[in-house]
Amino acid sequence: MAFSLGMSFHDGETKMQKLLHVPHLENPTSTTLTPQAAFRLQQAPLLAIGTLDSQERPWTSLWGGNHGFSEMLGGGIIGTRTLVDAAHDPVVQALVGHAPKGEMVPVKEKMLAGLTIDLMERKRVKVFGRVIAGCVNEVKVEVEDGHVKSAGLPDLQDQVQLITKIEQSLGNCPKYLNAYEIRPALVSPTLMSQSERLSGEAKALILKSDMFFLTTSVPEDMDTNHRGGPPGFVRILSDTEIVYPEYSGNRLYQSLGNLLINPKIGVTFPAYDTGDVVYITGTAEVIVGADAAALLPGSNLAVRIKIEEARHVKEGLPLRGTWKISSPYNPLVRTLASEGNLKASALAARKMARLVKKTPLGPTVTRFTFSVSDGVQYSPGQWAAFDFSHDLDIGYSHMRDDDPRSLNDDFVRTFTISSSPEGNGTQKEFDITIRNVGVVTSYLFRQNERAGFEVPIVGIGGEFVIEQDPDSNKLTPFIAGGVGITPLLGQIASLDLRPNRLKLIWTTRLVDIDLVLSVMETHLELARCTEVFFTGSTEATDSKAKIEQLKSTGAKVNKRRLEKADVDIQEAPSYYLCAGGPLRKGLLHWLEGKVVIYENFDY
Repeated sequence: MAFSLGMSFHDGETKMQKLLHVPHLENPTSTTLTPQAAFRLQQAPLLAIGTLDSQERPWTSLWGGNHGFSEMLGGGIIGTRTLVDAAHDPVVQALVGHAPKGEMVPVKEKMLAGLTIDLMERKRVKVFGRVIAGCVNEVKVEVEDGHVKSAGLPDLQDQVQLITKIEQSLGNCPKYLNAYEIRPALVSPTLMSQSERLSGEAKALILKSDMFFLTTSVPEDMDTNHRGGPPGFVRILSDTEIVYPEYSGNRLYQSLGNLLINPKIGVTFPAYDTGDVVYITGTAEVIVGADAAALLPGSNLAVRIKIEEARHVKEGLPLRGTWKISSPYNPLVRTLASEGNLKASALAARKMARLVKKTPLGPTVTRFTFSVSDGVQYSPGQWAAFDFSHDLDIGYSHMRDDDPRSLNDDFVRTFTISSSPEGNGTQKEFDITIRNVGVVTSYLFRQNERAGFEVPIVGIGGEFVIEQDPDSNKLTPFIAGGVGITPLLGQIASLDLRPNRLKLIWTTRLVDIDLVLSVMETHLELARCTEVFFTGSTEATDSKAKIEQLKSTGAKVNKRRLEKADVDIQEAPSYYLCAGGPLRKGLLHWLEGKVVIYENFDY
């Protein structure tokens, strides 16, 4: 069945499905206000709301803060009453900005799309309707224990009242909803900027955002929805353009279908901690396949927005929110190719790497040796990116609670090459030394080197080069966490391995002592430059013997956690660092004010 209004299917959605080669789906939208939607409207503390201004530009706003600010009036008609920023909220201005304050006026059935949402319960329902009447009143409210309650004192606030006839509703899945505890707040707006360009403060807010709300429209059709991800999932192309990845969804493509017909879009970025907000209206381009990957590597579908007008309002929202937990479906941030995204190399010509040897270095770490028939060229310290999608991508599914992040996983993984190249020519073999930590590494650990396993190499790159000043005797520290030793191993042949020229500070779990022993016994000169910090249980029967064996190489051994004093080397001109996120964050705090060079694989 096809409908002519609201969130119904039309040529845009069908065109999107054909463009992405997905089967046509029946439209699940209800042509009434369902009991589920009615309940959510009355219970949810947030309502993202979209409409068109006098120039037919979409805008989106975010109202609410407390439960029950919308109520059922009967016959699919709802009444909404909430504090707003009447001076700067573009939706308030478009709906009732012309009306005298306190006077309820007809709105001539102006189209309105909404998303009622409870971020703590991770539930949302879309609605579409037409505004019957509305107004803005001035009310006095007071704050008690951080909450707003109606009273005679002390602050004068603007309050919008709307009467809306809901014509359609549709429940949405909880994917990508990051949980926040929402509470009401007074509105104290200050317009920080308003132009066709993003200010520096507006860009900073966007780059911290883990969600935004968008409105799209075509004649007789409008859709307001949510997009969420990790903080920074929306990337800034310039002062006038932003781009975001479209993650795997329900494949109805209601918003994107609208954009194929009418590229106008309105988006809103809330900062729940401060109440600041950025409103944007502009035009959007839907980018598919290789074009999306070229701009935002790792993406098959993206939306680029050209800004026509942006408003940054300080404390413009009638609510505040406290972050609780991120959606388990959030993938890692996909940075732009222009920002140095390592997966940009996936567009290069591919070669096949054949697994020829596996060398276990403890219960969770293994060195893998690959051969390439026509060879590869790499420099010490570079990485190799492998594409495991042919073996691991099981195709589309809407939800996958057993492994939620796999829905947006392209199965491209980047590993530092841990072997030094021989000379400057083509290398027939190379090593990677990795820990078994996820779906891809677990799959690789299960492969047999005698079975002829092959995987495509999609790129070689990286510029993590350890540089020692040849004209001074200053010490160069390298701090490694676990398998973060690998960039140093790839460069070891070119380093001055004297204790007064290089210091390796290596913190790892005692369970990985075989990895440490292998490295130290292979490179005795490095051992004399090394101080190891072991964490974890020392109950293993052979741990004491292995620690003594390690000490015999010349390495200094500690059975405790790394401390700030251990990395405080006054004469060091710079530090090199390769460690996981939490350890790296702590080390960067300890080394504040120092020159720290590291390679970031957090994408």
